[in-house]
Amino acid sequence: MALEQLCDVVQRCQAIKDEGFSPEDYDLFFTAGRTCIEQGNSAQVLSILVDEKNKNIVRCMGWNLLGSLVQILLKKEDRNLPHCHAILSHLLEVGSPKELLVGLLEQVEEADSASIAETVTLLLKPLQTVLLRLGMKKASSVGMALSTLLSQVTRLPVPVTKEQEEDDVFGLCRCCSALLQFVKPFVEEIKEVVKDNNRISKDNELRVELLKFCMKSLSEPLLEVHLKDPDTLLKSPLRDFATEILIILSSIGESLPDLLSRSVLKRREVPGFLEEEVRYPKESLACLSHLLFVDHIAVDIFPAVLSPVFVLQCNMEYIELLLSRTEESRLQKGLELYEKSLIRVEDNSLPVDLLELKTFFSVPQNLVKVMTLCPDQSLRTKGLKVFQLSIDKFNTEAKYKFFKGMLKTSHHAGVEGYIIKNIKNQIDFSLKPCNGNDWFLGKYLLPLLRLVLCLPHGPETDLLQNLDKIMESLNLLRYMLIRDKEWENETGIWTELYKIEDNYLKPLRTGLNMSKAHYEAELKSVKENKKISSKDSKASVCTVTVDHEKLPHMTPEMQIQVLQSAVFTFDLIESVLGRIEEIIEAKERPLS
Repeated sequence: MALEQLCDVVQRCQAIKDEGFSPEDYDLFFTAGRTCIEQGNSAQVLSILVDEKNKNIVRCMGWNLLGSLVQILLKKEDRNLPHCHAILSHLLEVGSPKELLVGLLEQVEEADSASIAETVTLLLKPLQTVLLRLGMKKASSVGMALSTLLSQVTRLPVPVTKEQEEDDVFGLCRCCSALLQFVKPFVEEIKEVVKDNNRISKDNELRVELLKFCMKSLSEPLLEVHLKDPDTLLKSPLRDFATEILIILSSIGESLPDLLSRSVLKRREVPGFLEEEVRYPKESLACLSHLLFVDHIAVDIFPAVLSPVFVLQCNMEYIELLLSRTEESRLQKGLELYEKSLIRVEDNSLPVDLLELKTFFSVPQNLVKVMTLCPDQSLRTKGLKVFQLSIDKFNTEAKYKFFKGMLKTSHHAGVEGYIIKNIKNQIDFSLKPCNGNDWFLGKYLLPLLRLVLCLPHGPETDLLQNLDKIMESLNLLRYMLIRDKEWENETGIWTELYKIEDNYLKPLRTGLNMSKAHYEAELKSVKENKKISSKDSKASVCTVTVDHEKLPHMTPEMQIQVLQSAVFTFDLIESVLGRIEEIIEAKERPLS
């Protein structure tokens, strides 16, 4: 029945010239043709379509059959495959390229998540054929096709393990490899233009579309991918994809060093209809930088003449972007890029002027968030390692100003304690022969010490919450009083001592005595209550507050453990504070 309907509509339409077919003709051709293909009559459909008398019908209406053909081809039913492939090939040769392009992209867009990889790999070659038929007017269509394809490909999960990439369990690898083959003739066309003219306009439309493809590929999927090095995975489709994307960029007239340094050189005057932020998304450039300096992709086309400090400056904006995110994959790439950028820089060489740049302030702030808030222990540890590496690269003056800035802005006792430990190391270095400097000795050191030796709320400061800073501060003060003799006073600590006593040590002693007395009284009360209620089956309940968060429903045993731990901590503070008081008392005691 359907075959007869198809024959009837085709026979009737043979007499119609050009594109004069009615909507009814289109509907009948579509319905009858689809039914024939679905019922297995693809051989008869093929014979009708290849008839020269029906060429105009195929040109105008043939694209309507794409949906049915694609579904059969995806199912890979052997009986119908050869004829369906032949029908598709004939449509691609004779049909209207614009209509075919729309029809093919509709099939790509409509693919469900389970069939994305199969659909994309099936239709890439037909899409390429149709686009090449468009001749010199294909640029916008190439862009539309690439955008649609990438939007679907980026829905595929990214392989994490070596085995997942080898087995290509999600289909992403074969899609990426197929995409490279798809864009190859278009890239070659641009290369020919460059070869003939020794240059190419930045606004050549096809070049712009390929640039957009590369930029989008960098942000997705490549920014999500953690590439395996060749020692781990000798043949990596994703590594090959990343390499080819960088090669394409270079082939279409984009200088990799210029792309890297856009953030530093601030090239805002980009000719053409695309604004710079759209043409060169920062997230894509961050991925580019990671590929170059961490994964060492395309190193053979990237000159090694840029100074390490300049590379660091270029990368700081990308590092800032990556470390400002919450996704662990982004944080990891940000830490890796920062580490690799710093390693190439000589220790104690970064000048203080760099701290005037916004990124050299914001990156450490973001790094602190990783170190203190990231749920992944390995990333927190990595963050601390990179934080120390960044400190090591600053010269003496820059270290001084960096420490000062961090003490004013970090608002985290653990971070402040870590900074104070670094200050102690710098003072120790400066006190050694031939290492003297103006920043960690004498008049410049004293303002820094005032930030170190302070209690934010005087005697009422929460000593447990500020434990890390307090302990490191006391250890630093004790070290200086022992190491820097009063008659030498290289650090100036002895001149400042009376202020330190009044503003820090005495309030700390007061706060310590109050806190210890309070917790010891609580501990005694809980122990007594436990004895009284020991015969009661219901354990008593108390509420303990830690860092402003209430932790209710604690058994007496848990209460005692928490309170004993606090008392032990106060004893620890008191032991160091007592030693400092002894040193000061010995200094003030008159000689007999």
